[in-house]
Amino acid sequence: MAAVQPTTAAGAPMSGLARALMQAGRLTPPQADALLKKSILEKLPFIDVLLASGAIGGRELAVFCADTFAYPMLDLQALSPAALPAKAIDPKLMQSQRVVALSKRGNKMSVAISDPTNTQALDQIKFQTETSVEPVIVPHDALVRLLAELAKNSEQLMGELAGEEAEIQFAEEQEAALVEAPATDVEDAPIVRFLNKMLMDAVNMGASDLHFEPFEKFYRIRFRVDGVLVEHAQPPIAIKDKLVSRIKVLAKLDISEKRVPQDGRMRLIVSPTKTVDLRISTLPTLFGEKTVMRILDPTQAQMGIDALGYDADQKALLLDAISRPYGMVLVTGPTGSGKTVSLYTCLNILNKPGINISTAEDPAEINLPGVNQVNVNDKAGLTFPVALKSFLRQDPDIIMVGEIRDLETADIAIKAAQTGHMVFSTLHTNDAPSTLTRLMNMGVAPFNIASSIVLITAQRLARRLCACKRPVDVSTDLLLRAGFRPAQLDGSWKPYGPVGCERCNGTGYKGRVGIYQIMPITPAIEALILAHGNAMQIAAQSELEGVRSLRQSGLVKVKAGLTSLEEVLGCTNE
Repeated sequence: MAAVQPTTAAGAPMSGLARALMQAGRLTPPQADALLKKSILEKLPFIDVLLASGAIGGRELAVFCADTFAYPMLDLQALSPAALPAKAIDPKLMQSQRVVALSKRGNKMSVAISDPTNTQALDQIKFQTETSVEPVIVPHDALVRLLAELAKNSEQLMGELAGEEAEIQFAEEQEAALVEAPATDVEDAPIVRFLNKMLMDAVNMGASDLHFEPFEKFYRIRFRVDGVLVEHAQPPIAIKDKLVSRIKVLAKLDISEKRVPQDGRMRLIVSPTKTVDLRISTLPTLFGEKTVMRILDPTQAQMGIDALGYDADQKALLLDAISRPYGMVLVTGPTGSGKTVSLYTCLNILNKPGINISTAEDPAEINLPGVNQVNVNDKAGLTFPVALKSFLRQDPDIIMVGEIRDLETADIAIKAAQTGHMVFSTLHTNDAPSTLTRLMNMGVAPFNIASSIVLITAQRLARRLCACKRPVDVSTDLLLRAGFRPAQLDGSWKPYGPVGCERCNGTGYKGRVGIYQIMPITPAIEALILAHGNAMQIAAQSELEGVRSLRQSGLVKVKAGLTSLEEVLGCTNE
């Protein structure tokens, strides 16, 4: 006949540690019932209520558990916390379930636990670590002290990573979001300090992007500095969820939504005279949400055209094109080549009280006072074509379209350029001549292209050599293969290479310089467009007219000592 399972006074099955103690006669049924009720009412683990009642001592309980459940017992005082495999179990799980990994060999892991009936903890560890878990009984009070010490060490590590509290201030809307946010672990002080430090480090290093990347065994933070990603920190993997939650609160994103990408913005007040905008993007990955923060500095658009690296003849052609009363100027290049800054520099030159400027972007990256900026929203029906049609009813002088992606957008932009408006836009093409054939392939009629486009500029960004640069010996053969003409190699100059110093963090590069191909649409090129000429024919004609290719423009920068030959070869094709 099956044994009758013990129950509480209310008739609920009695299980776990309470049942084991009662069956062994260490607790009477009324005692067990009272302790279980108190545990439920106060929402405390049964073992805490049991030991607080004095019904049994901590060491006595450990000996009982070891004998009853046939598990080994260990004195934690003999262990050094530094010798424990700290990353074997997620620290958050370790603290919530009150377990500590003692050792790990192959697929077996020994785990210190004070309540062996806590099968939920053991199952979670087994599932998370994909190991066979071997419980080891330890006194409860010693386990609690060890967990507190490990938590303190983790907080100290975060403090060392964050350093002193960073001087940082967020715009009013972000501060309001923090006030309105529920009081959760998002407001963990070490996390706040750590994020503040990462943001200030990124701004001080001139980074354009911050990447917060979770992986299975580690968490990595990288900065994109001068176009190159560099690892900046590897904080404890346990902070990944808190860090993303903190960023989401600041960007007014949904903290609870982790299954789909989200986009947001936030504003950082660096100093009384400098504010930067940050564009936030979250993306669910295998091991958590990857977060990328792009730093958008409004002052970049106000640096002036001379700071962008245009050669004197290129600058003259560009200024002549943008000062015309109507027509279209296109800026082309891959993502991250500086197209937005170039366009905003042109808009800033033209931004006068008597000029009506409207832009449609996805999204608006730089805030430019005096310019009517519109964020397109495909879900709401506010697409590029819809925004452009609306602009034409708003009495515009200058229109900027963030990107020409389809035939409808291209047609409306070209018609606007043909009817008395100056239009700026971007395309993703490799160089200026291929932009014209790309438009034809999209379905734009050649006569519309020839009659509307005034100038096309293709661009790349190369890292600028730091002041620590020095001349390097490069063979004549390599210089000729790179694209230099024999007449240019007269021995009067030498290319420079990177060295590395404290100012450039040892990279040899500090900042970036633009490499440009400026191609005005001349009558000869118009004739080629109308004759359905291909990119190679247009490129050959433009070269005859003195237009330098991207590689040739880059070699001019090499000769001037602004960048290295390796940089130009790496970002241009010939």
